[in-house]
Amino acid sequence: MIALSLHPLPVQTRTEVIRKPKLEVYVPQVIEAGSAEATKRINRTLHQHAVELIRKTGYGEADQTEVTGNYEIKLNERGLISVLLIVYGYTQGAAHGMTYQEGLTFDTNTGQLITLKDLFKPGAPYVDVLSKQVASQIKERDIPVLEPFSKISPDQPFFLTDKALVLFFNLYDLVPYAYGFPYFPISIYSLESISKENGPLGTLWY
Repeated sequence: MIALSLHPLPVQTRTEVIRKPKLEVYVPQVIEAGSAEATKRINRTLHQHAVELIRKTGYGEADQTEVTGNYEIKLNERGLISVLLIVYGYTQGAAHGMTYQEGLTFDTNTGQLITLKDLFKPGAPYVDVLSKQVASQIKERDIPVLEPFSKISPDQPFFLTDKALVLFFNLYDLVPYAYGFPYFPISIYSLESISKENGPLGTLWY
């Protein structure tokens, strides 16, 4: 159960630094969410996911791997905080480095991590609805996909802004490396019919 009305104001944040030889990654931490437990839950989850992204770079497996990381806070209001974690790793001699991203959205009242499915009514065909919008944007923007796009995954990476649900794909998942990360902003108003009543998207409509 996601309740989002108890902590409507933005939460204060600070930056944690994960620093080791050839590694420096900045991770957001909230100072005071809806409760002490919610604060701990959010901060623990952010730290754990940053560590998982660091592991993806191969840090520790090769002595010549260097890793840097940062974050962007995409939304911080109305009981929600949505963060994009960004970690870049480069191993000496490689053709290029690799960047890994993860979107994490939380209910600041409870500290619950919100999944894509949590945004929509039970049983709502959100995968089909969102896939149609992504397909339309691929065509309109003439995005050079590696293979014909079919549909998003039920747990497609995303973050929220104040008026949009932004889906994205990781490197090589949809487009060539040189294109970078493709982002697909979808207006929250276009999703009203399938959005969960009193859910995260509904709190941003007005």
